[in-house]
Amino acid sequence: MLKKHPHFVLLALVLTTATANLAFAAPSIYPTGVTRYDPGKSYNSYVLFSGADRKTHLIDLNGNEVHQWANTGQPPLYLDPQLVNGQQGHVLLQFSGATGGGNNSKEPQSIGEVDWDGKVVWQWGGAKAQDSYAASGNSNDSNGYGTAIRQHHDWRRLPNGNTVILINYEKPVKGFKADKLLDDGIYEVDPKGQVVWKWHAYDHLNEFGFSKASLKYLHQTLGRGNDKTKPFDYLHFNNMSVVGPNKWFDAGDQRFHPDNLLVDSREANFIAIIEKKTGKVVWHIGPDFSPASFEHKVPRPVDQISGQHDAHIIPKGLPGEGNLLVFDNQGAAGYPPVALGVGGQLGSRVLEIDPSKKEIVWQYTGADSGRPNYTFYSSYISSARRLPNGNTLIDEGMTGRFLQVTAKGEIVWEYVSPYFSQPRADDPQQISSNTVYRAQPVPYDWAPAGTPRAEKPVKAQDITQYRVPANP
Repeated sequence: MLKKHPHFVLLALVLTTATANLAFAAPSIYPTGVTRYDPGKSYNSYVLFSGADRKTHLIDLNGNEVHQWANTGQPPLYLDPQLVNGQQGHVLLQFSGATGGGNNSKEPQSIGEVDWDGKVVWQWGGAKAQDSYAASGNSNDSNGYGTAIRQHHDWRRLPNGNTVILINYEKPVKGFKADKLLDDGIYEVDPKGQVVWKWHAYDHLNEFGFSKASLKYLHQTLGRGNDKTKPFDYLHFNNMSVVGPNKWFDAGDQRFHPDNLLVDSREANFIAIIEKKTGKVVWHIGPDFSPASFEHKVPRPVDQISGQHDAHIIPKGLPGEGNLLVFDNQGAAGYPPVALGVGGQLGSRVLEIDPSKKEIVWQYTGADSGRPNYTFYSSYISSARRLPNGNTLIDEGMTGRFLQVTAKGEIVWEYVSPYFSQPRADDPQQISSNTVYRAQPVPYDWAPAGTPRAEKPVKAQDITQYRVPANP
């Protein structure tokens, strides 16, 4: 048997060949659960996430599951009790969809709010959403938006009780090599399910900062899939957040109005702020950057971000408030595709960016924990959240690994999801994984009174001495 809580074994060694093809190597047997935990240096809380088992889990930092919902979420979001009449334990989840919204399923998603016991409090999506959209007179408007409206990747509850939802839909276009685009949009839906505000990305294509060369390439490509029979997922928004109260707006910068919305495009490598009042893009970084590096000197100008996730403004009251925090996957993306690999090695980064100066003011890489850069890598999904004590909770989503790091990069908590997908009967490769799209820190007082929690230290094993006992 494995020793209890062994040190996390390397999960992803990335080898780059001369032809730029990538191969991933990982051990076939490795520990899951909590592998190290220093309660004195950690921000102690619950963590909410949907596992590859398509269930939503709430765990304490000892890895104990303290609650579970039968539904998944792409992503699951805990709702501040102030937004739901003081009720504790409410989350946003999905109710249908064979593959989940994050996979851009063609099946309309049914999504909504559930309470601690799994009771549906509010619901939107599926056939009801299509009927609502058609009834509002939007199904065949002059821009050609169709009725196949699907939630994907993100959603947020607003203080007025409405919910903003990231959606996509197929859109016929001219001037592109592809016959159809998979366009992204945002709906604001009221408690009755009516769309009260909408925004479509294609209407703002010239506001995202594309150069003439990039736009030309964009029009002439079919994307990474290179399949003309499928709609071209040309932007692939994977994140939407509300800017929220911040020091930039307080100082008079209207671009950072708290009601504005922030999105990032995984395929096009840009992050943008949408002015809620007008729908215009009022701030962006990317899509073109100088080459990325693993230089550790900060501040410095933002360099090449690629395939990023979970971009958001750090909320007021947290260290770094007002800055932009993003998981820079360094995954394949860009028009044309950007060169990957930083400092001669492929690896991911978490970046904290001053949005007014567009400078990196803090970063986390594998090297910040005294390990090679390639030991911290997720080419897709993943997230990063600032914590009240200045630590950062990171989800290395491709490997289902969570870590809490200090400002200096010390790992003070580490966890590997034990929740794996079950191979499907129609899957010829019979693949099982423990990927996690996003992990969210949850304060203790969000859960109903009496919810258990533990804060027992877990000593990191010396991996140079760790051995699996030989069978007798």
